[in-house]
Amino acid sequence: MTISFHCESCKQKIKAPDATGGKWGKCPYCKHRCYIPLPPSDDEPELKLMPIDDAEETQMTDLMRQTHELSQKILRQREAMEDAQESDPNTQKDIEKDMIKKGILYLRLMADGELTQAEKIFEQLRRHKKASLRILGSMARAERPEPELADIANGVLQGLIRDASGKLSS
Repeated sequence: MTISFHCESCKQKIKAPDATGGKWGKCPYCKHRCYIPLPPSDDEPELKLMPIDDAEETQMTDLMRQTHELSQKILRQREAMEDAQESDPNTQKDIEKDMIKKGILYLRLMADGELTQAEKIFEQLRRHKKASLRILGSMARAERPEPELADIANGVLQGLIRDASGKLSS
């Protein structure tokens, strides 16, 4: 008995002996390396296959597109709300104070090797990217570091600030 199958590359029909099932061979027409399927076993029930429903596939594609559009709309609304909050002077001062504290805490945790906690704080810094970048920039330009960071070597502190700014900018 022989196994019949089609070459994946040239689509020509190929026949192979039963003993070669489950192995690899070359197509006699195009020399493409083909997998030779196992011969059907007598005790194995035949799988019932159904054609793809084009209407269902179209509906699924439309739903995926709508989901993507809604996600983008929500993200734009969130960004607009954050921008509006940052433009309010009182809110902006509160955000800036909070970001200063979080920036100092992030740099302290990084210097102490507490990377997991530092990443959690960094996510909070990322939410107010503009304010965080401004604060990190002013920390980098300061002649003296914040008192909580005074024991960190200046080169190390500058490197941590540069790294944080780079991560926020990307």
